[in-house]
Amino acid sequence: MKILLISLLMLNISFASVVEEYLNTLKQEVQKEKADFKGFDKKRGEEIFTSKHIGKKGKEISCTSCHGIDLTKPNQNFFTGKTIEPLSRKTNPERFTKLKTIKKWLRRNFNDVYNREGTALEKGDVLTYILSKE
Repeated sequence: MKILLISLLMLNISFASVVEEYLNTLKQEVQKEKADFKGFDKKRGEEIFTSKHIGKKGKEISCTSCHGIDLTKPNQNFFTGKTIEPLSRKTNPERFTKLKTIKKWLRRNFNDVYNREGTALEKGDVLTYILSKE
């Protein structure tokens, strides 16, 4: 039992450092362009996550098309039908623990929905929104 608790604690510390470090990197990028930047905003993130656009393959899509509204539950990929594990760390503690994976999926998903890579501000806002939904 003690080993399990220590493992969970280490996973939480690992998550915090990876995602916090990435958010700080994104913040620095935004500050280069906007000196008055106050911080990422979950409401802007929610708008990005839920708004529909003509995306990949000319289909109307939003992030919720694949991830659903309840981020604590699995959902299905809009294009492939494959199961996507929950975005919530509460139900999927492995989410947001690897920087390379975070960057890869943000880039890929912005391209699928918006047909472009998201800006540092958009990525920070979306991450802030997702993390607020715990």
